[in-house]
Amino acid sequence: MCDSSNWVLNGVNKSLSYLLADACFDVWLGNARGNTYSKRHLRLDPVADKEAFWDFSYHDMGIYDVPANIDYITELTGNDGIYYIGHSMGTTMFWIAMSERPEYNAKIKLMSALAPVAHTEHMISPIRLIAPFSAEIEWLLKMFGLHEFLPSNEFMQLIGQQLCDENSPIQPICSNFLFILCGFNPDQLDTSLLPVLLGHLPAGASVRTVVHYAQGVPSGTFSQYDYGTEKNMEKYGQPTPPEYDLTKITAPVALYWGENDWLGAKPDTQRIAELLPNLQRYYRIKDELFNHLDFLVAKQIRELVNDPVIEFLENY
Repeated sequence: MCDSSNWVLNGVNKSLSYLLADACFDVWLGNARGNTYSKRHLRLDPVADKEAFWDFSYHDMGIYDVPANIDYITELTGNDGIYYIGHSMGTTMFWIAMSERPEYNAKIKLMSALAPVAHTEHMISPIRLIAPFSAEIEWLLKMFGLHEFLPSNEFMQLIGQQLCDENSPIQPICSNFLFILCGFNPDQLDTSLLPVLLGHLPAGASVRTVVHYAQGVPSGTFSQYDYGTEKNMEKYGQPTPPEYDLTKITAPVALYWGENDWLGAKPDTQRIAELLPNLQRYYRIKDELFNHLDFLVAKQIRELVNDPVIEFLENY
């Protein structure tokens, strides 16, 4: 539910994209399928053809979109590889791309994974509450014609700009909305940034993407989309969806994780680290309350996250 703007919202002296550019890196900002800046399609319209347009999850982004981005960048620049930096679903997409299309591992010089997510068994975020009802929720939303989850629109932007202003009496509600999803860390939240942040967040996603994450809570696996036994047999030839094999990811990886991340919980992050065959760094952010969204907007994001990421990248 983020977009490329989140890499620049903290300004030129804090945002990772600006700092990388200042360090003479060629910086490309990606947008996940279905967010504010990624709704164009050769044939389908997200409103008129909504059922067909929104029929995807993060599996499709990993299989098709990440490789397409890598191909585009390497072909245009003439470079033989890239440094990949992903946050949250940006890491999920990467694990899928590298495990399902392993030929792309050779094109990755280093993957820096911020708040990595694969397995969601120990997720604390309220998203886990829909897990037992994920199939029913998808059916219900589709019955009402809702295929897009929390899209960015003028109403949400108005809330961000007016109601979440630093001087607004209900501003704490805006803060708590983010904390409930990502983990509580009031000391790192710059409330003056909230109107800008909530003017861009949430940026929208497909309902199926959110349901896909929820499916991992009860199953304890990092697997392809679960359509139910009958359709799984048709699609996969087995009653349960195939698991993604993280041991196939041979690209070098640096993991950066927070102790208080409610979406990428510590036990699930440790599981990723144990499975990756080429883990180069396992870095715990030096703040006990560092949460999922802090990786993009924390007050001390430069010294806690971005400087360590760039230093390791430059010396790798």
